[in-house]
Amino acid sequence: MRRDLGDGFELDDDAARVDLVAVHRFLCEESYWARGRAFETQARLVAESARVVGLYHQGRQVGFCRAVTDGVSAAYLADVYVLPECRGRGLGEELVREMVDRGPYAGRTWLLHTQDMHPLYRKLGFGAPGPKVMERLAPVPDGQPASRSTSQASDSG
Repeated sequence: MRRDLGDGFELDDDAARVDLVAVHRFLCEESYWARGRAFETQARLVAESARVVGLYHQGRQVGFCRAVTDGVSAAYLADVYVLPECRGRGLGEELVREMVDRGPYAGRTWLLHTQDMHPLYRKLGFGAPGPKVMERLAPVPDGQPASRSTSQASDSG
């Protein structure tokens, strides 16, 4: 899939086109959910995702998201971002819409974590988790399960 958004912006789900250095730099240095993530970890997350969608401006990577799924009933949206200088144009909405509504996993139940983008995701049909949803956080370095009060919320992975 390759979709022109106008003004030199386009979406593309070709994983080979993803600029891993640019994606890693943003996620590792600027995101709250993946700060400090190792490059090798990011490379593996991209390689093993069921689908990735990149946002490009005149060929340069300016946004990204990825999905993991069981392929049948549920998918998880992760690592969604648009560079600050490209925000405010509806590009994030198009990026997420491409992933959840137009791709091979449209029609699945989608999950995600966010600390600050609730209005965007609500526009795309996401809502608060219902009473059946539970979460087990990854252990903190001492090996004990993380508690909600001591862990940093994860936006997407």
